[in-house]
Amino acid sequence: MQIDEIKKIGVVLRPSTPELKDSYYKLEKVFSKYNMEVSIDSISAGMIGVMGMEFDLLCENSDALVTLGGDGTLISTVRRSFKYDIPIFGVYAGSLGFLADIDLNELDAFVSKLVKGNYRVDERSILEAKLIQNNKEIRLYAFNDIVLTRPSVSNMIHVETLVDSKAFNTYYGDGVIVSTPTGSTAYNLSAGGPVLFPLTDVFALTPICPHSLTQRPVVLPGKFSIEMKTPKDKALVIIDGQDKHELEEGQSIHIQLARNKVKLIHRNEFNYFDVLKEKLNWGE
Repeated sequence: MQIDEIKKIGVVLRPSTPELKDSYYKLEKVFSKYNMEVSIDSISAGMIGVMGMEFDLLCENSDALVTLGGDGTLISTVRRSFKYDIPIFGVYAGSLGFLADIDLNELDAFVSKLVKGNYRVDERSILEAKLIQNNKEIRLYAFNDIVLTRPSVSNMIHVETLVDSKAFNTYYGDGVIVSTPTGSTAYNLSAGGPVLFPLTDVFALTPICPHSLTQRPVVLPGKFSIEMKTPKDKALVIIDGQDKHELEEGQSIHIQLARNKVKLIHRNEFNYFDVLKEKLNWGE
């Protein structure tokens, strides 16, 4: 898949990292070399003392977004920009990520290929969730996972789960992770869930420290929708480990894969299995 010509770049920096100022100038210089117009979001701009643009306006005026930081910065930017259907790629400041896979020192070489159309765009699934609070519908997006967990460490939690409106399972323990393929190597993996190839149209339900050993991770087709509720408990809903919402006793959250996909720009040479081997030390 290719996208229209990329001439305007919107940049988002890792929060609370003013030392990225020099790296931003280096990044800006590379894109300017190839006659690309660079803008930066206002929060990132304020952090490093330059002029910026409000995030929604940045999305409306950019052909692609670039994050400078790590996977967390890219994940947050994906969620915030999802409604604009704008492609994104990550430049890592530190170590290679699962998502941010372009080194700043390699950016010039990559952009030289980008302007020639020598790149690829991977489409990845994102979770869409709806919950009702104060008679208002709240719509949430999660690129990695949605976690329902107990608000207090002193109690376990019951999570009733329905698949396409039919009773499926009741989880009793510390909670449940609903993971996208992209998020399968995050919290899902540490909780014993499966690694899913990132371009598959599925999601996983993985119990967290279940009270019963018969509770096991399940992979479901992406066409299904699920409803999760806690009839006996309050619960915390955690989105990508970054945002929290409270679920009152008896309330439900409805989760499914969104119709649209996230568009990630990668080098043609990018290989997911190479990243897995490096990050998880496979084969050593």
